[in-house]
Amino acid sequence: MQGNLPQQETTMSFKNKRAHISDKIVPIVLFMCAALSVLTTIGIVYTLFSETFSFFKTVNISEFLFGTKWSPLIEPKSFGILPLLGGTLMVTVIACLVAIPIGLASAIYLSEYAPARVRKIVKPVLEVLAGIPTIVYGYFALSFVTPLIKSIFPDVGVFNALSAGLVVGIMIIPMVSSLSEDAMMAVPRSLRHGAYALGATRFEVALKIVVPAAFSGIVSSAVLAFSRAIGETMIVTVAAGATPQLTLNPLESIQTMTAYIVQVSMGDTPHGSIEYGTIFAVGMTLFVITFLLNIVAQWVARRFREEY
Repeated sequence: MQGNLPQQETTMSFKNKRAHISDKIVPIVLFMCAALSVLTTIGIVYTLFSETFSFFKTVNISEFLFGTKWSPLIEPKSFGILPLLGGTLMVTVIACLVAIPIGLASAIYLSEYAPARVRKIVKPVLEVLAGIPTIVYGYFALSFVTPLIKSIFPDVGVFNALSAGLVVGIMIIPMVSSLSEDAMMAVPRSLRHGAYALGATRFEVALKIVVPAAFSGIVSSAVLAFSRAIGETMIVTVAAGATPQLTLNPLESIQTMTAYIVQVSMGDTPHGSIEYGTIFAVGMTLFVITFLLNIVAQWVARRFREEY
């Protein structure tokens, strides 16, 4: 027994040294991972700012922000982003009108009505929609949704904002549903039981107790879905068309900011040209919009957060 003590002490000493080395190395590795994320973000923002600054040396910023015609690739060239911005917002609004009501209703059902067994089946099936490639959604819009719309509105073209908006809405339903349901499930059961004790129905509890208590999470999910719809690329590229025009008619072909970036990126635009600079100017506009949306979402989450 005493003969084994030196060996045991050596083993313990080796383990202590290894643990000491791990305590030094692991924080460094984790810091490098965090720093890599930060540096990547800084690199992206720097690239956008530098290229956009070069673009606005040639193009007047007021023409870019308030111009109503977008044709940077053909003569006479025009650089008004409002047609792209209008097309993007049209598709996004249509998508949110589809996704938010359906997603919120799904979340209320899963949170307040569905049995545990049904919830375990329905929620994963619903979230499968989020795993479908967006190019598949695009061709689904083009080959299935557009013919349905055409059967109701015979004059609608092959490419239109309504078809793209509906399918983008279908795509972001799982995001609204899942995040809203998580926020509702976080509401304490005691609030529900207190409302039931006062004679409230299940629908009244869901609408007047659970939804207000989970309001910050629901709004955050809606803003996140809005941001996701704004940044969607392949669906609008395939189904919405490539006609940058300022219109309020969802049955017409439009072009979004992301679809324009794809169009120019796939072409023969020379590096450093003004046409090449439009990619970064449009990308910066998209970045600013989503950045402001995230700020609004964080403010709403802090303003209406309920702590129990």
